Amino acid sequence: MPARSETVETSVPARLDRLPWSRWHWMVVIGLGITWLLDGLEVTLAGSLVGMLKDPRSLGLSDTQIGVTATAYLAGAVAGALIFGYLTDRLGRRKLFFLTLILYLVATALTAFSWNFWSFVVFRVFTGAGIGGEYAAINSAVDELIPARVRGRVDLIINSTFWIGAAVGALASLVLLDFGWFGPNTGWRIAFFIGATLGCLILFVRRHIPESPRWLMTHGQEEEAERIVSAIEKGVEHAVHKSAADLPQAEGSVRLVVRDHTPWKQIFRSMFRDNRERSLLGLTLMVAQAFFYNAVFFTYGLVLLSFYKIDASKVGIYLLPLALGNFCGPLLIGKLFDTIGRKPMIAATYATSGILLFITSWMFKQDMLTAHMQAASWSVIFFIASSAASSAYLTVSEIFPLEIRALAIAVFYASGTLVGGVGAPALFGRLIATGSREILFWGYTAGAALMLIAAAVELWMGVAAERQPLEKISAPLTSRA
Repeated sequence: MPARSETVETSVPARLDRLPWSRWHWMVVIGLGITWLLDGLEVTLAGSLVGMLKDPRSLGLSDTQIGVTATAYLAGAVAGALIFGYLTDRLGRRKLFFLTLILYLVATALTAFSWNFWSFVVFRVFTGAGIGGEYAAINSAVDELIPARVRGRVDLIINSTFWIGAAVGALASLVLLDFGWFGPNTGWRIAFFIGATLGCLILFVRRHIPESPRWLMTHGQEEEAERIVSAIEKGVEHAVHKSAADLPQAEGSVRLVVRDHTPWKQIFRSMFRDNRERSLLGLTLMVAQAFFYNAVFFTYGLVLLSFYKIDASKVGIYLLPLALGNFCGPLLIGKLFDTIGRKPMIAATYATSGILLFITSWMFKQDMLTAHMQAASWSVIFFIASSAASSAYLTVSEIFPLEIRALAIAVFYASGTLVGGVGAPALFGRLIATGSREILFWGYTAGAALMLIAAAVELWMGVAAERQPLEKISAPLTSRA
């Protein structure tokens, strides 16, 4: 490893940002974005399977235990994000997005062999750890490989693939929970092999995705970074039928001091002193969206069973409108985050989501909604909220320096999930167990209030990161003018 004092000058970031969209970028999106699909699959299966898991012929879980298993998954995701987030900045994006995917697929396969409540909880913790670690490795890699001019919409659309996984999980549950096909102690076990199978397939796709050249430059591996960028450029030139001379000019370079890792003292100084306002912004956005989503989505199956008396085998079909609304939102309005801008769009989506949640919750309290109307209402809300939630991940992956990007994603994902998410499923599980619509209404109202607070904080502290190179939004810690 080169000495700490060695300085290199590189145009790698500018060369990556100038590239036209190509098949190579699609490979990155598919190979790395699958993480969100897997998470959506896991969360939806867990929500769809509640009726089966409560059956005495399977695991016989109570409503409270169902909430605890969801909390266990989130707690594992928090731990995985922090541990693997630090290692991603230290060891590289590529090593970690292989390791975390392998952990996920092994743990979710083992979940299928759970024999009681505690074994199920343990396997869900490790499944969550794999997914949480993926978030840090994947979001940092994607942002460092995707051109700045489309980074916002691409990030939001990638995040929205969570809901493709949700739809797959919902549809799969309709078959797997049909007692005509599978017994009460068999269908839910097969369900957890779906994610493991997808994980195995994605391992092969990821073999073709390189290490982040930006990360390589900060660690003194400029020859490897140059080789990778040159290969990407040649591939893009061939894909879009252009020569190197036809590509836009790479404007600007950055000078970096090479070192093998960032000291903890500098990490904390950057996050909590130099970027104090940005840290508060990231935490607020993460807490609000985590509470909002985890309060609603992890316990929606219980609401359908307890308040609308829906048959357990039919829960999955009610999740499909939610998945559709969540996926279509970023797909249709994601471009506006790169054109109108980050601050106005993030604030608007957070505020609108909060207002719509309050209105729908009030109608629920007044018993004005049928199960179908409830599903339609959630679909409309999540059409907007999906972009809001995804923009939280986009924000924390853009506004911190290169050397601590993965750890910053992990810290704010973990903090937001701990404060706003880990306790939400268990809390709402208990609220639902009371059988009181009014008590549940106040829980949803708290989620709406958090979204409105987040909108205000975004207007106050938001960063205009649209179409800007990452190095301009936040200069690398080791950069030299």
